[in-house]
Amino acid sequence: MSQATIDDKTHQEQIKKLNELIHDIEFAMLVTAETDGTLRSRPMATQKREFAGELWFFTKASAPKVDEVEHENHVNLAYAAPDKQSYVSVSGTAKVVRDRAKIEELWTPDLKAYFPDGVDDPDIALLHIRPTQAEYWDSPSSSIVYFAGMAKAALQGETYRPGENEKIDL
Repeated sequence: MSQATIDDKTHQEQIKKLNELIHDIEFAMLVTAETDGTLRSRPMATQKREFAGELWFFTKASAPKVDEVEHENHVNLAYAAPDKQSYVSVSGTAKVVRDRAKIEELWTPDLKAYFPDGVDDPDIALLHIRPTQAEYWDSPSSSIVYFAGMAKAALQGETYRPGENEKIDL
C-alpha cells in the first residue's frame, strides 16, 4: 500500500472520528475576532448532517459575526458533550454564503423560528466553515469509570489520562 493510500485512509478515519464526536452535539460555540482583535463567542446550531470536511451554519446576514468573518476569516468552533466527557475544538476559515440552492438544501422547518419568511427571508445567509485543524478529548462516558480512573491514578501517584486526545490536520 502506498504512503498516499495510507495517509488518505488515516485522513478519512480522522474525519469519521470527528463526525462521531460532533454529530449529536446540538450547539457549537463559534469564536470570531472583532476588528480590534477582541474574541467573541456565540452559540450556533449544528446542522444535522454528516461531517465530510466542511461545516455549515445558518445566520442573519446583518449579524455582527458576518462583519467579523469578512474582516478576519479565521474562526474556532468549540463543541462540548460533558455527559459523554467529549470535547472538540475545530479551527478553520469561514466565509459568508448567500447561495439560494445551498440554503434550500440545508433548510429545516425549525429554522422558521429564526427566519419567519423561510428560505425567502431577505436576511438569511450561511456561514461555511472549512476546518483546517481539530483537537479532541474523548474520555469514558461513565462517571464511575471516570472517577475510578482518577482515584487509581491518585493512589498510584500517576498522572490521570482519562481517554483519547488527538490533534487532527484537516
